[in-house]
Amino acid sequence: MGTTIPLPVIGIVRSGHTQLETTPIQAGINRGEQGTLEIAEPFRDGLEGLEDFDYAWLLTWLHAPDEPAADPPLRQVPFLLRSQQRQMGVFATRGPRRINPIGLSLIQLLRVTGPAILFAGVDLIDGTPVIDLKPYVTRFDRPPGDPRCGWFDQLAIADGATPAQLSQGGASPR
Repeated sequence: MGTTIPLPVIGIVRSGHTQLETTPIQAGINRGEQGTLEIAEPFRDGLEGLEDFDYAWLLTWLHAPDEPAADPPLRQVPFLLRSQQRQMGVFATRGPRRINPIGLSLIQLLRVTGPAILFAGVDLIDGTPVIDLKPYVTRFDRPPGDPRCGWFDQLAIADGATPAQLSQGGASPR
């Protein structure tokens, strides 16, 4: 394959986190913390109508400065399985070490004003580049029934869990 595609940065996330190890692992388990999304000037007209939604999918480029530039392994130990040292294929994980380090966060929109969006559900370090923002639409995004979630179904995860806490047993088998 080897094809590259352009991904313009439409904005930057502002949060109180500066290191991956101490940043909560998922927006859904850190709903109490707020952050700001600063939209770049050329893209601000694209926010029209977003204030009418409660949630949005935030797609980011996971650029953590301490991450190696080399290709990530296709099998790795996810944050949530560190205490077990259990490997999974990269496509069965939600971690940042990926072929294309694209982050996906379901954020709660608190306020959309001009160049900025105040949101709840911080799981990103300060300065994370944003590559897209899409409204959450229940009819399209919530699957019917009770979908299986693989190995995630076997874990109890504390709210606000960080990679550093997970190294010390922050996720436990159910």
